[in-house]
Amino acid sequence: MQIDLSGKTALVTGSAQGIGLAIATGLASAGASVVVNGRSEESTTRGVDAVREAVPDASVRGVAADLATDEGAATLFAALPRVDVLVNNLGVFGSADPLSIEDDEWRRYFEVNVMVGVRLTRQYLPAMTSSGWGRVLFIGSDSAVVTPAEMIHYGMTKTALLGVSRGFAKAAAGTGVTVNNVLAGPTHTGGVETFVRELVGDDLSWDEAQREFMKEHRPQSLLQRLIEPSEIANMVVYLASPLASATTGAAVRVDGGYIDAILP
Repeated sequence: MQIDLSGKTALVTGSAQGIGLAIATGLASAGASVVVNGRSEESTTRGVDAVREAVPDASVRGVAADLATDEGAATLFAALPRVDVLVNNLGVFGSADPLSIEDDEWRRYFEVNVMVGVRLTRQYLPAMTSSGWGRVLFIGSDSAVVTPAEMIHYGMTKTALLGVSRGFAKAAAGTGVTVNNVLAGPTHTGGVETFVRELVGDDLSWDEAQREFMKEHRPQSLLQRLIEPSEIANMVVYLASPLASATTGAAVRVDGGYIDAILP
């Protein structure tokens, strides 16, 4: 399949590193003009440089903004009035004793993981529907369906995103715009390495720690390894393309078989 996103502008939130950076790189490789977003100028510049290093002829720029704040959202909207592809990737995660999570932490997770995507979709979707083409993608998680006991505040937000993405898909029905949710499984990022170490300790080598983590905490994975960010990006690039025109309102799994169900 030939995926060509030339002439399309794509915004990937939280794309200075990890899955977001892999998605930005994948979209740039497909010819999209990509906007990298990080909270600081320094992190955003690093993300832009990383995309350019991977795709030397990429059309890429950065907008530094903390999108969990009104000021950050206003900065983004002023710099980028419209997009063709919106990838709502920004999120926070971590492990915690469920009974020790305070109200403010619950609110922070919901604001960052859910409301940022809602706010951006509300901003960019009308122009997409008016033009008759657009793609909105929410980067979800297996935790939306299989909520880990040590991450229920995170899992709750990803469950909410299933309803959010399905609802916005209905709002865009018949317009040529698609809205989908990508359910990512346990993925190898710097943040996940830290998370794995929190659970299995620092005594093991990384390969041993990864295997121990999957065995003890994610034993239902059929892949039996962490997913690489580029593998998530491959699905996102496809869903962002004209080739995925009949896929909307869906929860598409890139979970390594982690979710033990035929349907999400």
